[in-house]
Amino acid sequence: MEPITHFLTGACLGRAGLNRKTALATATLTLAAEAPDLDVLGSFKGPAFGFAHHRGFTHSFLGIALVSAVVVGFMYVIWRMRGRKTKDPNLQPRWGVLYGYAYLAGLTHILLDFSNNYGVRPFWPFSEKWYSWDIVFIIEPIMLVLLAGGLLLGGLFSLVNQEISGSRKGPQGRLAASLALVGVAAMWGVRDYEHRRAVNALESRLYKDADPIRASAYPYMWNPHPL
Repeated sequence: MEPITHFLTGACLGRAGLNRKTALATATLTLAAEAPDLDVLGSFKGPAFGFAHHRGFTHSFLGIALVSAVVVGFMYVIWRMRGRKTKDPNLQPRWGVLYGYAYLAGLTHILLDFSNNYGVRPFWPFSEKWYSWDIVFIIEPIMLVLLAGGLLLGGLFSLVNQEISGSRKGPQGRLAASLALVGVAAMWGVRDYEHRRAVNALESRLYKDADPIRASAYPYMWNPHPL
């Protein structure tokens, strides 16, 4: 999917509670959620090379292990440049945990790209087979609203609570971010149901008095959205 959705997903994962385990969690998750798209750098070698390698190694289960290491290494450099300081002195970076978080964020990237009709090759280089769910468009307005709303509302409520209580009690915004992620999962459930109905309707028809060999249904921004 487009980068903003990936960034927002990583940020919501952090706000949903993972940022309570280690410093730099939200930043690491946010960057790692988009990092597999570094393969777009292949376009500098030409459009054909970029197209052939897009959603290849960096979008595989093996590839995100390397991508996660790059992200955590980058965060370590930033941490050292900042003088090993964090927002909460009592919450220090746990690099092993951060690597696990980065890998988790990479898995969300694969899942999100799997949900549209472009698909992914998660077992590359061992298998070139593409997998796609075909339930959302590459730019999904509902997901953007849910994820952005979860972050903005969580931040707003945190500021209000700080003003009322006069103190800050650790990372905030957990409930709103969690509800945003649950909302995305619920939307997937509805879209999967709609997709199955569409495919079943196509498969039930005859085409020039012959049964269809294969039927597919793909989402577009203007269907079911008014845009």
